[in-house]
Amino acid sequence: MFTPEFVLIWLGWLMAGGSPGPATLSIAGTAMQRGRGPALIVSLGILAGSASWGIAAALGLSAIMLANAWVFEVVRYFGAGYLLWLAIKALRSALKPSGVVSGTPFSGGAKTLFAKGMALHITNPKAILSWGSIYAIVAPSNASVVDLFGYFGVLYAGSILIFIGYAILFSTPKIVQGYGRARRWFDFAFAGFFGFASVKILTARLS
Repeated sequence: MFTPEFVLIWLGWLMAGGSPGPATLSIAGTAMQRGRGPALIVSLGILAGSASWGIAAALGLSAIMLANAWVFEVVRYFGAGYLLWLAIKALRSALKPSGVVSGTPFSGGAKTLFAKGMALHITNPKAILSWGSIYAIVAPSNASVVDLFGYFGVLYAGSILIFIGYAILFSTPKIVQGYGRARRWFDFAFAGFFGFASVKILTARLS
């Protein structure tokens, strides 16, 4: 189940989850302006939203993919297109002047912060497209519900590392300053990886 290829895909999942987007920038902005505690609560809300999409995708795709092999192709092309869009986005960001990561900080009490984080990810097309694409890439056509939830557990662990990590890292002043100085190089690396992954998905033969 967990082959060397899956490990590489999991690392790609980490890079995709850690790339600049509504969730990561909101966590980073909250961490930098309100501190670690509020940022952790926002990240927990985002993780709740991510789990909702991940479970929904696993339950839906487990039935649809077994009956319709063509769904693999549809999701594969959507996933490749999304990765290409991420590559272009990262390249455009890399060409901008260096600066510190920005983001819109969330305000309110613990319940409000959690709800805002969850709502952000529930309404984020990136979340459902990412979950749907990753299942189509890593799971065989005869994958059972148990298999899909096994993949979900490992992938979700990666999401926890990313979102909780963002809350911790971006509430540390030295980390913020260091990332600001090296941001362009990270963006160039993201652009190269996503572009390569998009081509690989488009040219892969799915059995």
